[in-house]
Amino acid sequence: MSGIHNADVPEQAGDQEMEKDRQGGPASSMKAGGGLFIISAPSGAGKTTLGREIMKMIKGLRESVSYTTRKPRAGERDGADYNFISREEFVLMAGRGEFLESAEVHGNYYGTSRKDLESILAGGEDVILDIDTQGARQLKTKAPFPGAVYIFILPPSLDVLRQRLTARNTEGEAQVVLRLQNALGEIREYEMYDYVIVNDRLDDALERLKAVIMADRSALKRVDRAWVNKNFNLSKKEVFPE
Repeated sequence: MSGIHNADVPEQAGDQEMEKDRQGGPASSMKAGGGLFIISAPSGAGKTTLGREIMKMIKGLRESVSYTTRKPRAGERDGADYNFISREEFVLMAGRGEFLESAEVHGNYYGTSRKDLESILAGGEDVILDIDTQGARQLKTKAPFPGAVYIFILPPSLDVLRQRLTARNTEGEAQVVLRLQNALGEIREYEMYDYVIVNDRLDDALERLKAVIMADRSALKRVDRAWVNKNFNLSKKEVFPE
């Protein structure tokens, strides 16, 4: 992400048991800490729905709630869908270095709270971070979370994307066209990601997303080596000393 390009915004300053069931609660005895899953997609590709549904399927998975200056849409709740704040508040937070990444998207500011995200990860929970390609690039460049998994959600086609945007009934035709133009720019960034999931059928896309998350939970980078050494007495040369 290239950051917020606006003169009024300053630059940022700086286990008790293994998995219990098929839903896959985090194996806390094995985990060294929470994992971060960064998900991006063009507007209308369905990443918000995927994020909401996958958290129902997998235990120990939370969403990082971003901050934004845009107005809430019908049904959105402050502190649940987004933290809705004024442009002035956003500028102050950015000036204090409170955002890990931030950007201007469709004329509104969006940012991820460093404190909020680090607090969830330190508690051992996995986190979904729903951000655009600009924010993902910022995080990949700064690499504050080297073990983060980057996932890009594609619509099956631009025609389908247009249909989805129009069906939302939240923007006029001009805004839909703008979002489609921006979508092409975002899709060009797909090679920056570790996984690409086509959201044609929601159930299929959810299964693929679940597979990525569950596989990462068993990755070597997630293993608490101190737990393994202690649990299996790896420091001892004899398995059953006399």
